[in-house]
Amino acid sequence: MKITTTGSLGNVAKPLVKKLIAAGHEVTVISTKDDRTNEIEALGAKAVIGSISDEAFLAGAFTGADAVYVMLPPSMGPGNMIQNIADAGQAYANAVKATGVTRVVMLSSVGADAAQGTGPVQGVHRVEQILQTLDGVNVTVLRSGFFFINFLRDIPLIKSKGIFGNNYKGSDRLALTHPEDLSTALAAELQTEGNGFEVKYVVSDVSTGDEIANLFGQAIGKPELVWTNIPDEQLKQGMLAGGLPPELAGLIIEMGQSVRAGIITKDFFASGAKVTGLIKLEQFAEEFKTAYQHV
Repeated sequence: MKITTTGSLGNVAKPLVKKLIAAGHEVTVISTKDDRTNEIEALGAKAVIGSISDEAFLAGAFTGADAVYVMLPPSMGPGNMIQNIADAGQAYANAVKATGVTRVVMLSSVGADAAQGTGPVQGVHRVEQILQTLDGVNVTVLRSGFFFINFLRDIPLIKSKGIFGNNYKGSDRLALTHPEDLSTALAAELQTEGNGFEVKYVVSDVSTGDEIANLFGQAIGKPELVWTNIPDEQLKQGMLAGGLPPELAGLIIEMGQSVRAGIITKDFFASGAKVTGLIKLEQFAEEFKTAYQHV
């Protein structure tokens, strides 16, 4: 098969590309950065450099493909981020229609069933709606939980102040996903025909902040580590001080509020979706420990 992927060589896309090449497929990788070309080609894939908001560029990258993998970054541009994500989704859809691609696999997120109140996830909600309008195209949406690896960003704060947490309670349940499980699921879907428009969840584990803090604390030799419920404004000011654009900081705060309200995981639990990933938090705790020791 000829398969075009987006996401360059990120935490999900790189293992995905490796899996597809190992399975004997001809893979074209879209990246926005010229300096990724050599790394992409070293894997045995073809690199094409351009913007996922550029419909004409996407049409060129999709031409001749039997299947395409599409993803959206959590933020696009310095402002109007949700609209920019939706516009990129429309560019994807238009390129699919223009080139006659009949198989699309999209990376989405828990909470994408909700139209509003979920921060950056609102963007992929809108893209799901756009792709659902494609006629004669088998579209599979894989909704991921929060990435395990996002917890690695907390290491500097744990080391400097002993704080680990977010703007939701330690008792709130989280649907979590390891990128390796996600890349495995994406690779499997891209190699199947699909069946109309489908939504599936890829979740590796379900846990709470309190449980995660205890697990990580034991792994790094800090058994006193506990989950901290950080007030919205305090968390926002910390993100702004760290250089995040105000709009993105506000969207991240809103996403945490949706965790508090149970919006982000409502459909996952209500629909009876299963935990299908193989990599559990206990295993990731070793990755966390290794990263902690090298920061």
